[in-house]
Amino acid sequence: MTDLQSLDWINQQARLSLKRLLPRLSAQFAEADPEQWAAFTRRLDAHFPRLFNLLVTLYGAHYDFFYHLENILAIAARSWLARPADLKALDAARESEPDWFHSNAMLGGVCYVDLFANNLNGIREKIPYFKELGLTYLHLMPLFKCPEGNSDGGYAVSSYREVNPALGAMDELRELAAELRREGISLALDFIFNHTSDEHDWAKRALTGDADHQNYYLIFPDRTMPDAYERTLREIFPDEHPGAFTFQPELGKWVWTTFHAFQWDLNYANPALFTAMAEEMLFIANVGVEVLRLDAVAFIWKKMGTSCENLPEAHLIIQAFNALACIAAPAMIFKSEAIVHPDDVVKYIHRDECQISYNPLLMALLWNSLATRKTRLLAQAMSKRLAIHPNTAWVNYVRVHDDIGWTFSDEDAAQLGVKGYDHRQFLNQFYTGRFSGSFARGLPFQENPKAGDMRISGTGASLAGLEKALAEKNELEIEYAIRRIILMHSIILSIGGIPLIYLGDEIGMLNDYGYRDDPAKADDSRWAHRPRANWQKAARRSDGDAVEGRIYQRLQKLIALRKTHPALSGHDTTLLQMANEHAFGYLRRGGFQPSGGGQILVLTNFSEVLQTIFLNRPPFVAATELITGNAVTLTPSVTLQPYQVMWLAP
Repeated sequence: MTDLQSLDWINQQARLSLKRLLPRLSAQFAEADPEQWAAFTRRLDAHFPRLFNLLVTLYGAHYDFFYHLENILAIAARSWLARPADLKALDAARESEPDWFHSNAMLGGVCYVDLFANNLNGIREKIPYFKELGLTYLHLMPLFKCPEGNSDGGYAVSSYREVNPALGAMDELRELAAELRREGISLALDFIFNHTSDEHDWAKRALTGDADHQNYYLIFPDRTMPDAYERTLREIFPDEHPGAFTFQPELGKWVWTTFHAFQWDLNYANPALFTAMAEEMLFIANVGVEVLRLDAVAFIWKKMGTSCENLPEAHLIIQAFNALACIAAPAMIFKSEAIVHPDDVVKYIHRDECQISYNPLLMALLWNSLATRKTRLLAQAMSKRLAIHPNTAWVNYVRVHDDIGWTFSDEDAAQLGVKGYDHRQFLNQFYTGRFSGSFARGLPFQENPKAGDMRISGTGASLAGLEKALAEKNELEIEYAIRRIILMHSIILSIGGIPLIYLGDEIGMLNDYGYRDDPAKADDSRWAHRPRANWQKAARRSDGDAVEGRIYQRLQKLIALRKTHPALSGHDTTLLQMANEHAFGYLRRGGFQPSGGGQILVLTNFSEVLQTIFLNRPPFVAATELITGNAVTLTPSVTLQPYQVMWLAP
């Protein structure tokens, strides 16, 4: 049977299955709200063949497949009928404008609720600040119920239906989502679906011996299977526990724990677990979430003899969740978090999988270019890896809540005569301040002396040199550090996609070393770059002489320029070949606006030395530099000051 014949057969089976299941569902739900039931069945007709195909591939061999399928559809129906009216209106609007997130008005911000504003009500009070900065989507870091003490920053979820009581309540979260939406800000939350905490009700039931809930996780009676798996697994958090398994004395068994010992990996080979997680996802959607960040997507499927990362079934699971969202919550889009090889990152980005994705390669290579003052690897990698499907978008960032790993491709580096392992050692030394002449003040995270590996913690300002320069009271270095911060942000704002700012970076917050005094955080250096918001420092953002004001006002100007120039919508980006290895440049064309958005040429200097750039074939000759308002002629050359950014329009 050919692939086309197989697809036709599956579609035929899907139609027959839906014909059989729909009357049973209709008997349960149609009378509750006939109009909304009709809207649900229209979407079900459109998306069920894709969902059926995915679920048959994953679970078709299970004897009770149709039992699980009917449960999944019933969950989707209940979720749709319970969905608030304003979210249903948003569903219709987003279906008519599916590329809404390509707008040049888009700007994301991310923060921890408690560290930024104490609680959810505090976040509501900061909405004017978000609007002043220009945010159109706000990612609140994990805020669900979690264990006290170390909860991996909230990534150990004890309930997907309860807010951490220290932050507020679920009704407050719903109200916040609605108010943000009224103010033009989309709420983004995490869907932590690779694992739960060991305090989740499912885990508690597993600990009592409940076989059904033990099958929600990957639990083994002895070391036979764990040892076999670990022959091909890598250690994620070697500082905490070796390997990927933790012995549970209450069970007398071994539990798969990829990350922390208190985070139990879920068993997606079990269709009952998929069904349960689908219900949790749609519950979160109905709270008012518009952007759902899928955490640790690479790890969700396990197969003996593999690395258990980026397996084909992981993509099928996400695509099945996507299809369910299209049926019951179509306003919501998925954002993938895949900090893996660049070739694997792009595999998660698709209209039918994750519509948007973090761009870890750009982030890592921006920091690489600052350290080396050279842009060869950045330019080469972006020329090959920046372009993605027009219906999707990168989320570009200088840093987020997590550590910085050097995720560039060794193959890319080798083409430039760079040895990947050796270069990562240099970057680690540079950004921890161990390299002579480094401006950075970062910290090692999960340093593994045996493998010679580590990742880097630190706020954007501390990594860019501001902490060191302020300590030395060196005015020139303070200015250079500010320029580095603005340079990095200028690129994420203009290169194509959605820019995302870790809140606090807009005023140059430095590392907070107080985490070392908290036993629950002392072993995790990432807390250094998660400082509590300092509103006294933020109040200085209007002072053009203060460091906070010098950063904030320059950044705010770039944000305002982005929002007024449609050329920065979409992601039509042409990388320029530059003879000057310290310069990086690209041409942006507005691909989102139907009438076209013009073009903007971006030129940057990644060194503290004045650089001259020769453009053999400039897209235009006479230009206005948008940031300064100055007239510029692009032939025969353009001169950039140390760490200068130019946004040039014809």
